[in-house]
Amino acid sequence: MNKAVNNGPWSGTWVADRLGVELVGDDNLTDLLGLALRRNPKRAHLLVSNVLGKHVPQSPSVVYGHGFALGRRVRDLLGPAEAAHAVVLGYAETATGLGHAVADGLGTAPYLHSTRRPVPGLTPAGGFEESHSHATSHLLLPEDPALLAGDGPLVLVDDEFSTGNTVLNTVRDLHARYPRTRYVVVALVDMRSAADAGRLEEFAREIGARVDLVTAASGTVRLPDGVLEKGQELVARHEQGQPEAPRRPASTDAHPEPPRPASSDAFAASPRPAPTDALAASPRPASADAHPAAPRPALTPPHGHHVTRVDLHWPRGLPDGGRHGFTPAHRARLERALPDMAARLAEALPPDARRVHVLGFEELMYAPLRLARELEQIAAGTEVRFSTTTRSPVLAVDDPGYAIRTRLVFPAHDDPADGPGERYAYNVAGAGFDAVVAVVDSAADTPDLHAPDGLLAQLAAHIPHVVLAVVPSYVPEPAHQPERPAMLPEPLRGPAFSSYPPEEVGWLLQDLSDVTLEAPTEEREEAIQSGGAHYAESLPVEYQPSDQYQELFHAALRESATRIAQAVGVVTETVITERSPRPVLVSLARAGTPVGILMRRWARHRHGLDLPHYAVSIVRGRGIDANALRWLAAHHDPADVVFVDGWTGKGAITRELADALAEFEASDGITGFDPEIAVLADPGSCVRTYGTREDFLIPSACLNSTVSGLISRTVLRADLVGPHDYHGAKFYRELAGADVSVAFLDAVSARFPEVDDAVDAAVKELQAGDRTPTWEGWAAVERISEEYGIHDVNLVKPGVGETTRVLLRRVPWKILARAGAGPDLDHVRLLAEQRGVPVEEVPDLPYTCVGLIHPKYTRGATGADGKAVNV
Repeated sequence: MNKAVNNGPWSGTWVADRLGVELVGDDNLTDLLGLALRRNPKRAHLLVSNVLGKHVPQSPSVVYGHGFALGRRVRDLLGPAEAAHAVVLGYAETATGLGHAVADGLGTAPYLHSTRRPVPGLTPAGGFEESHSHATSHLLLPEDPALLAGDGPLVLVDDEFSTGNTVLNTVRDLHARYPRTRYVVVALVDMRSAADAGRLEEFAREIGARVDLVTAASGTVRLPDGVLEKGQELVARHEQGQPEAPRRPASTDAHPEPPRPASSDAFAASPRPAPTDALAASPRPASADAHPAAPRPALTPPHGHHVTRVDLHWPRGLPDGGRHGFTPAHRARLERALPDMAARLAEALPPDARRVHVLGFEELMYAPLRLARELEQIAAGTEVRFSTTTRSPVLAVDDPGYAIRTRLVFPAHDDPADGPGERYAYNVAGAGFDAVVAVVDSAADTPDLHAPDGLLAQLAAHIPHVVLAVVPSYVPEPAHQPERPAMLPEPLRGPAFSSYPPEEVGWLLQDLSDVTLEAPTEEREEAIQSGGAHYAESLPVEYQPSDQYQELFHAALRESATRIAQAVGVVTETVITERSPRPVLVSLARAGTPVGILMRRWARHRHGLDLPHYAVSIVRGRGIDANALRWLAAHHDPADVVFVDGWTGKGAITRELADALAEFEASDGITGFDPEIAVLADPGSCVRTYGTREDFLIPSACLNSTVSGLISRTVLRADLVGPHDYHGAKFYRELAGADVSVAFLDAVSARFPEVDDAVDAAVKELQAGDRTPTWEGWAAVERISEEYGIHDVNLVKPGVGETTRVLLRRVPWKILARAGAGPDLDHVRLLAEQRGVPVEEVPDLPYTCVGLIHPKYTRGATGADGKAVNV
């Protein structure tokens, strides 16, 4: 099986020739693994993964892709019901990133990895020993004590499954504390002997649990008698600078590319250029063993070496990995922040860098991996590779048939609990990199990192440009409880507040029904645009639809109910799969409320779930209701909260929510709320969680309170809303005769059974595609604002829903309609006709329509056609 890859020898040939070690198994085994020798009294050989991202620099897409694919296989194995309750556990230090990628592939699973870094005051939820390792003790330190206490499947992830001892020790410890009926063991390679496999099966029978195994390849290692002693002797000889003569012709490539996996084109690494550097592995005399076959003078790092530090703007309160737990909500926050963080890294790199290495730090594998993968995707023409530093001492031999070609040695720089010692970076020196990005956590950003013999100096001796990025170390702290009233009011419910049944939604609002808040549209517009009042300080007079307009609503509902039902199903399935298996739906009142109720109904229809659903107020320019957030945090896990809205326009509320939640975290110390909004329609391309990106008519946008439970839009005014009050709203009981709120919901819900298959197909397609927000809606609004001389994006309302709001609530100037737009605009044309507002057809409009509010409005202003604008 000593198979050559990429026109070079297998990277296990050197060890196999000298010690007689053989790998026997699947055809792709030697694509995934090479061999090296370790300085370890318990095991001579080391299986070196080419796709793990630990010892061998590899394309970050290859590294992440292998873990993610394994996670998808676990999801398929478990099925939706069990996958929704699974927890993933990875092993420090080598599998922390792999385990996290598996959790990403699984989609809904929280992730935890073991650690060798204790935290004072944090009680371990378990621990175990890794018998063959040089550093054996593992701790489990979840922030949430209940993380491992559920009865769902536990997915254990390691880079290799060699004897099964580590898994047995883990399951034995955890099963005694948190018994469950199913475990899944995941590894890149299964290298157990038949006897070891039998031990795991016997143990599973003993505890009465099912144990499944998911791997990328399997095989065994054949070890001749006396291999441990021979290996130790060979290591000692090389460390003393006494290697034997070469046994085969030397390769013309001093540093061939590590073997690439042959299993999938999607995992193929890009070809690398010829190396430009063949320096010794370590600049310190004590590490001259890096190139024993051809000793070279040791190099001293230049004094005052320059390191560029880059501020990633890591999201506040986001864990740096799975040491204390990482939830799907954390993942969503990270996904949103990655493009900006990778762009900051790209800006810090020299413009002529063509080969860039991102170097993680021991247990900190996942964050650097994701940064590297994002950098790989945005840095056109740049080859990006990824690996991490390690505690593991391995012999380096400069031979193309050996897996560890070079070695950098430097002192530990994170004040480890087990005391000082050497740390290593393999295959980084002499690999022709133009720049290296060292990513460490803040606990490791110490004087030892910057010392003359520290990691940064070692890197600077061999690589022209060194960039340092520091991720804040996440350490759980007791939740800070700022001073506030002992109890906030319970949510308002129908029929006392709203026409919705009480179980459909709880309104985290105060009832202002007895307060006169309505003002004529002209007065409101003048006050808003002059700066004399905020739009949320008053209410428009409720529009009373004509019979003709009401018929348009019912016709639109008949035509679009199926399309809406499918979008509801798609967004709900996406939320349950990616955000939380039992989400807490929190609608942004009021447009989000009907959508939240429909999502709740879908979850009950499809999964039998009875999801909690609330409505809260968010006000552009003033943020979200902080008291509502406090009530939610006191009654639910913020990580389970999913904010829901009807549609996106230009994305102003999307940005408002993100900013408001960041301020709330800073003021209250309550973390975990995810600012990613789930919407029925995302024509503005502002979010990742949506039912569709089409700009089509959602009939609930056609009306005001009469399709929203008879609730007004929300009000925030200092004389009505105190510091310990919810935002306010009115219940228009007097409009009950015109109320179609429940009729709208029932009409859409009735279509759920007929769209089941279409939803499944759409969700599968959606999850396989790129949903990264492009914010093209915002760009279009800015362009329109300038083209029409408005110079204020707040007066440009894109999309069918926002245009309808302009016609119902504001003083419209004109309506832009996409040329050829059909029945979706019938109600818009009717409203525009009733209000004397021109409709202008525009080719290549990115939305179906756009509503323009009258710029610089004062009473007496005229429309574009010279007529007075009447309400």
